[in-house]
Amino acid sequence: MSIGFLVLVAVAVAAAAFVQGATGVGFALIVAPVVGLVEPSLLPVLLLVLMIPLNLYVAGRERGSLDRTGAGWITAGRFAGTFGGLWVLAAIPLAQLNLLVGGSTVLAAVVTLLAPSFSPGRAAFLTAGAVTGVTETATGVGGPPLALVYQHSPAPVLRSTVAVCFLAGELISLVVLLATERIRAEQLWLALLLLPAVVLGALLSRFVHHRLDGRLMRLLVQVFAIVSGVVLLFA
Repeated sequence: MSIGFLVLVAVAVAAAAFVQGATGVGFALIVAPVVGLVEPSLLPVLLLVLMIPLNLYVAGRERGSLDRTGAGWITAGRFAGTFGGLWVLAAIPLAQLNLLVGGSTVLAAVVTLLAPSFSPGRAAFLTAGAVTGVTETATGVGGPPLALVYQHSPAPVLRSTVAVCFLAGELISLVVLLATERIRAEQLWLALLLLPAVVLGALLSRFVHHRLDGRLMRLLVQVFAIVSGVVLLFA
């Protein structure tokens, strides 16, 4: 693994941690295309491991705004969707992973951008959790379905609830991936090397998360995701 690749990923991770710390979403959408372009075998484990400390920080920082009911239903759907994601990993060759990551990123970003305003209920929470389980376990990208159901909620509710849902889902996915021997030492070693970048981005986000227009930031994240996903599809 070259120094240039490590620096590139570290910059992407720090930027992504800042964006997600400020808006509640965006980490995987930013990092997955960058990693997928160079070394798709690192996905989804690298993303899942890196997001654990980030979401612990965000969940703790805004724990007073957590939507416990929504988080519970999303986690239930997330558990079921994990096994669908595992099937995708087994069914799709590694060479096609770029197409999967790019396609799912673009589709999720477009849906999130175009979805009309609505008040989510139990069915929406379960569906978002199930879709997240499939996409995050298979590719590491799981934020857009959660952003979709909470996009019209106050920013602190979105950030805290999505962070808690991510945490639960990441642990579920990693346990299943470990049990099926899909976690390798180099994935964990690179995650350890990139941890300072996560910490830097997360800490910087605390200075702006309460000042930024969350809707504008989410729009910028989704536009970036579409561009990144298209690049990945045609790389």
